[in-house]
Amino acid sequence: MNSSITDGEIEKAREAWGSALIKISIAFENQGIEVARELASDAIDSMYGYANGPVLFKPTMASGAQTFRPTKDGALAYFVGHSDAYPLDGGFGIKGWREVVSETSESFIDRNIAMWMGWVSFTDKNGSVTKVDKSWGYKKDSDGTLRIVLHHSSLPYAP
Repeated sequence: MNSSITDGEIEKAREAWGSALIKISIAFENQGIEVARELASDAIDSMYGYANGPVLFKPTMASGAQTFRPTKDGALAYFVGHSDAYPLDGGFGIKGWREVVSETSESFIDRNIAMWMGWVSFTDKNGSVTKVDKSWGYKKDSDGTLRIVLHHSSLPYAP
């Protein structure tokens, strides 16, 4: 197995993340929170590195003592809300997303570790667009799967 990450693998990982977010939103609208939660849980398991240790996850709309989400439970609450343990989470993944597009600023690859930074634009079912600054760090696991081990997201600075 070639352990070096490629730019193509990073692009595929970003596309998979965006597709999963859209599926979670549509499932919530059509089938409710339990189906959306199951899809989000599966997406986290398949894309993030929580099974291998903490993930450095700083969501866009998280604050206070729950700003950072080093556990799967924290990530799941952020994506679908409806969690007594994370009462401020409204569920970013259930906001009616229909399109997710990323624009690369720069990436860095060192064998089985890669970093990506750029913008991600989210379009909802009403056509409203939210654009965020995003950084992802990836590590290729022993099975050759890219796992997100760093996820930082913030709204652009407005002077």
